[in-house]
Amino acid sequence: MRRKLWLWYDKRNLKRGASVKDIKAAGGDIMLRIALCDDEQEARDQLRFQLEKSIYETDEEIVYEFSSGETAVRWLKKHPGEIDLLFLDVEMKEMTGMEAAERIREFDRNILLVFVTGYSEYVFDGYRTGALDYVMKPAGEERIRQILARARETFYSRREKDFVFQNQEGTFRMALDRILYFYSDRRQVYLVTENREYAFYGKLSEVQSQVDARFVRIHQRYLVNGDHVEYIGHDEILTGGKNLPVSRGMKEEALKRLAELMLKGAGL
Repeated sequence: MRRKLWLWYDKRNLKRGASVKDIKAAGGDIMLRIALCDDEQEARDQLRFQLEKSIYETDEEIVYEFSSGETAVRWLKKHPGEIDLLFLDVEMKEMTGMEAAERIREFDRNILLVFVTGYSEYVFDGYRTGALDYVMKPAGEERIRQILARARETFYSRREKDFVFQNQEGTFRMALDRILYFYSDRRQVYLVTENREYAFYGKLSEVQSQVDARFVRIHQRYLVNGDHVEYIGHDEILTGGKNLPVSRGMKEEALKRLAELMLKGAGL
């Protein structure tokens, strides 16, 4: 069930395709967005009650509740980067929490997972999916405080490695590691990942100023993540199974920089 979804920033001062630095400069901050997944309403209510006593009102919010693992997996796959921390019940019917976590990890390695369970034997299984932590039912206030402290530390250490943008679908926070390349077409910029493309209004030059040095401009229309480049040719590169042109004017500097990134990635 959807409750509320938002990213805390001052819209008046925030430019399109904003980075984390832009949001902070605009007088706001990145919000830790939390979701709960449990097939029992009473269990969700109890956990939400404990969380609401411990979250920071201005910086953290419970934005979604899911009543099944299937629903959570389906929604998260369609909305990457919209949830930062997921409390996931292990003993759900149909798809268990462990099964849901394994499915989620197929397309999202960044979301923080916390398993909620009534049985201690499930605790160690959760770490196979890269879980941040676990909590035993019924969740106590002190334990929730400990978990939120760990989540905050992990969450905020990652924020400068994300790209934040808005379009008609909503606000997205995408890990730079997941981005293959950007390209522009008229007034829109397209962000390309392995799974899909996202369009938003902006300029490629603005995007380039908001990402890190691994992103290389190879053409007036293309900005590529050098970590994902598979092949460098005379006047084109291969990334994500797609050949992209390298313009004559940017060729020398772009190919040199991409070669450096490839060698660095290979440990040479």
